[in-house]
Amino acid sequence: MVAVTGATGFVGRVTLDRLVEAGWKVRALTRRDQPKKSGVIWVPGALDDAQSLQKLCAGADAVLHIAGVVNAPDAAGFEAGNVTGTASIIAAAKDCGIKRFVHVSSLAAKQPQLSLYGASKYRAEKIVGTSMLDWTIVRPPGIFGPGDTEMFDMFRLAKKGWALLPPRGRVSIIHVDDLARLLVALLPSLDDATTQIFEVDDGFERGWSHEAFARAIGWAVGRRVTTLHAPRLLLKLAAYADRFFRGNKAKLTPDRVSYLSHPDWTIDRRAIPPTALWAPQIATRQGLKETVRWYKAHGWL
Repeated sequence: MVAVTGATGFVGRVTLDRLVEAGWKVRALTRRDQPKKSGVIWVPGALDDAQSLQKLCAGADAVLHIAGVVNAPDAAGFEAGNVTGTASIIAAAKDCGIKRFVHVSSLAAKQPQLSLYGASKYRAEKIVGTSMLDWTIVRPPGIFGPGDTEMFDMFRLAKKGWALLPPRGRVSIIHVDDLARLLVALLPSLDDATTQIFEVDDGFERGWSHEAFARAIGWAVGRRVTTLHAPRLLLKLAAYADRFFRGNKAKLTPDRVSYLSHPDWTIDRRAIPPTALWAPQIATRQGLKETVRWYKAHGWL
């Protein structure tokens, strides 16, 4: 039995399916009513509701903490969602006698000085690392795949033949299904995973340049894209405009601009999981093509 937070999000939904397929019984935290799902017990509640966290963890053998805040209007929003929320689920796990704890962080935690988001994920990692639990932390890079909303604007713009990019740099990328498989593989207590921080990607040795990834998206949508690198100041202005027009649904925020402008968001290959445990299986270009098919099938593109 595993207790899961963030099960209704992009990564969580895919991971939930992989957990059930692997034979795990799942208790999943949810703020809203969810349709019945075989192998899953939905637990109404939230990370700031201690009573619901106790119900979530009672009788579980492990916790998979996926929930997190990517966008927030201020530092307090990131602190509540990523730091206080992590501390709360750890406290519930301890109260229920759970030892195994798998925590989904972010590559942004490597550079906490660059953004409020990265700083909050870094502080959450410190809480996990000092919890005295049998923990493993996973730092995903950019995540894409069917159903993703965070990168969707890049696909929509590529369909028109354009790619608006941050200052030149390199990024690591991972398909959501590859990430989900890793999270499932990490749930048992493993000697080579205990108290480890893993960084994972699609297997590209040096990651992708922004231009190369944009062109790969263009290939997936069937268009040759013209790439435009925006200076940081222009991105900041665009972020304020996005926030003005889309409010809390804005994808480009001033905080996100800070870490998007960093030139190197590639993983440290010394921190990848043992190949006997996990290796990426989905080639990024094919994964992008699959994602486009999903967007089209659901009327997004």
